[in-house]
Amino acid sequence: MKKTNALLTILIIVMVSGFLIFGISGEEKDRSMHIGTPMYFPIATDFAGEKTPLQITDVRERLDRELLINANLDATTSLIIKRANRFFPIIEPILQRNNIPDDFKYLAVIESGLMNATSGSGAKGIWQFMPDTAKENGMEVNDIVDERYHLEKATEAACKYLQAAKDKFGSWTMAAASYNGGLTGISKKIEEQKVTDYYDLALTEETSRYVFRILALKEIMKSPEKYGFTIFKSDLYSQIPSKKIEVDTAINDLTDFAKAQGINYKILKIHNPWLRDKKLTNSSKKKYEIEIPLEGY
Repeated sequence: MKKTNALLTILIIVMVSGFLIFGISGEEKDRSMHIGTPMYFPIATDFAGEKTPLQITDVRERLDRELLINANLDATTSLIIKRANRFFPIIEPILQRNNIPDDFKYLAVIESGLMNATSGSGAKGIWQFMPDTAKENGMEVNDIVDERYHLEKATEAACKYLQAAKDKFGSWTMAAASYNGGLTGISKKIEEQKVTDYYDLALTEETSRYVFRILALKEIMKSPEKYGFTIFKSDLYSQIPSKKIEVDTAINDLTDFAKAQGINYKILKIHNPWLRDKKLTNSSKKKYEIEIPLEGY
């Protein structure tokens, strides 16, 4: 009797397992075997309202590549999602005020990972400006002050560049591509190949991937759970309340200045990375705003 019951139990388990297996489509079963890859590919996507032509084979495959890569950069992408909660609220209103589409915040993401990075070519800050381009777009760049590290001013400068690029090329997608390939470089490719659409141009490896990296991070950051990222609200990096002090004179010692504000030099530098020296010379009496945190130190 016990043997019969045991066999019956085994039979029931096998039958239930069979129902579970056959209840899943063949494609879903295949996908479930690929641990660590995104389970989702968008039916449609766009950049700044400009449709991405996913019906073109190479376009679809190039997006798939960037989705797979970034969905599997677990630590890097998780950190980006956490940082976005702190920095997007600063970037978004500046884009809006300058009539630049909100999607360009993802351009900043792929440029720097939302860090004040320095590239091998000398580009710096979250928006990764080269010195000459930064100066052309109204930023101060020298050994004492480098506004490429000033998020608000760098975002304003990026808006200025992107609007000029949009006016030149007629599309936001091409404006984004030119942020990597340069106005002259993109213009040359258009002239050589006699096409004006980003998705029709044969570009350098980096520029050909550039917009697709933006699209991929946009998709992942808008729906992280679809790509395997479970990040609780409490894990996100919060904005730190602060006040701004306006100065129009020199500061001979930033350490003493920081202490007078109730913080230390390290905290001052974290909140004002554009201050590049231990002092602030200011013979021109220019007005600067120095951010002082009210908590978090």
